Amino acid sequence: MTPRSQHWYAGTDRNAFIHRAWMRRGLPSDAFDGRPHIAIANTASDLSPCNSHLGEVAASVKAGVWEAGGVPLELPVPSLGETQLRPTAMLFRNLAAMAAEEMIRANPVDGVVLLGGCDKTIPALLMAAASVDLPAIVVPGGPMLTGHFRGVPLGCGTDVWRLSEEVRAGTLSQDRFLEAESSMIRSRGHCNTMGTASTMACMAEALGMTLPGVAGIPAPDSRLLERAHQAGRTIIEMVASDRRPSTVLTRGSFLNAIVALAAIGGSTNAVVHLLAIAGRAGVPLTLDDFDQTGAKVPLLVDLQPAGAHLMEDFHRAGGLRAVLNEMADLIDASAPTVTGRPIGEGLADAEIHDDTVIRRRTAPLQEEAGIAVLRGNLCPDGAVIKPAAASPSLLRHRGRAVVFDSIEDLRAALDDPDLDVDEDSVLVLRGCGPKGYPGMPEVGNMPLPAKLLARGVRDMVRISDARMSGTAYGTVVLHTAPESAAGGPLAKVRTGDMIVLDVAARRLDVELPDGELEAREPASASAHAAPARGWERLYIDHVLQADQGADLDFLTGSSGSEVRRESH
Repeated sequence: MTPRSQHWYAGTDRNAFIHRAWMRRGLPSDAFDGRPHIAIANTASDLSPCNSHLGEVAASVKAGVWEAGGVPLELPVPSLGETQLRPTAMLFRNLAAMAAEEMIRANPVDGVVLLGGCDKTIPALLMAAASVDLPAIVVPGGPMLTGHFRGVPLGCGTDVWRLSEEVRAGTLSQDRFLEAESSMIRSRGHCNTMGTASTMACMAEALGMTLPGVAGIPAPDSRLLERAHQAGRTIIEMVASDRRPSTVLTRGSFLNAIVALAAIGGSTNAVVHLLAIAGRAGVPLTLDDFDQTGAKVPLLVDLQPAGAHLMEDFHRAGGLRAVLNEMADLIDASAPTVTGRPIGEGLADAEIHDDTVIRRRTAPLQEEAGIAVLRGNLCPDGAVIKPAAASPSLLRHRGRAVVFDSIEDLRAALDDPDLDVDEDSVLVLRGCGPKGYPGMPEVGNMPLPAKLLARGVRDMVRISDARMSGTAYGTVVLHTAPESAAGGPLAKVRTGDMIVLDVAARRLDVELPDGELEAREPASASAHAAPARGWERLYIDHVLQADQGADLDFLTGSSGSEVRRESH
């Protein structure tokens, strides 16, 4: 089979001359003799601090590609720093996926190595790779090492939420809180909790899109560079075998990812990302699959925010392969991987080395911990909650709604001593979905009212059309669909309405007489985003709802790798 890159480089006409000549900046003549050209799609950026080390990882990939007889070519793609981008990195996930897809397709490459770390980068790269469908392999950037403050391990993200609430409660001084700032981020790498970054690295491996055992290797660990080198060699073999995402990403692969998501206590954000990746790959996957496949899966990994430990411990204890071995009867062991071998091959040899971090199946942290999908008159198209990170006593609850029309409304009112709220109230935040914000920000884990914090309250039922950080915790209902800005019922809830949450029954409802909710006028849309131009305008006009992965409607599916026309 003629390598795809030869459609650029082979021949003696002026176009082939141009393509070769402008690449002759140190490359020898035989670089264009038909050997595979490999793009290294790199999301490194100083403004994405969790990905800032990926240049070093790329160097190891390049060495592996050269060693295996290929030509490595670094391709910078948009980098999304979760901690830096406003209004939310999720607004730009689809933009990064679209840009990466177009650049991979438009360039003379035969395969691609995907380097991501921070939350949205691995999902965006997988969406792009699925749409182009050239041989592709993921190398996750890895979590940071554990930081400590006054002798106590710090979970980045999780302890930000916890400590900031203690400041508001008056139990921790502002100075002590700020002292922790320099201790939390100990090394290069992404969040060291089982937040979205760690979760999506594990999802990439569970999908078969990484080398076995790579998810969770800490960023400073030299074994990550070893695996990056190996990935560079593997992509050459993948090109030779024509092993593409369409041959790896099967329905069984996605169901394996859902099982893994439950067992590791992974981020709710994985739901929208897996739905979007499946939509690009043409694999049938729905919100209900998360409940049907993952709901009764036990939680085995004792990591923040659902547990106590951190990612460095997870890797030391055996990592994802050890978890999959414990869940071997629940996964499709025949699901393919980028290696050309099934995911179940060699799984029996993956041992748990510390069962205080990775529990045995016979002694799980929780018996049934998968993300629960709720339905009801507040979320006819679904909503999600993570029972593993919630208060068991609140998973069945009836309370009076306290409604906020925007995040600004919430922040202005939350600490007002006259706010009519108690510990049984249900905080409702709207206008924060894909269209409304725009981009569906991580604000669903609303801070609690100051006067309740002062009385010792640390969790309440919270409902929104937003997302929350994978590092966050609490009894938080997220992704209510349709969102309020798309005409969802959340737009019609009023302060004082009684809301009933019943996770066991998978219900979320507002108690109203028949027909009253439908008859109500929705809240004012004045707080909803209304951009006049640019990406935000395009996004709002075309973004799908959370239950469909929040991709753009015209980006679902695949366009393949063919480019029909020349550039000159």
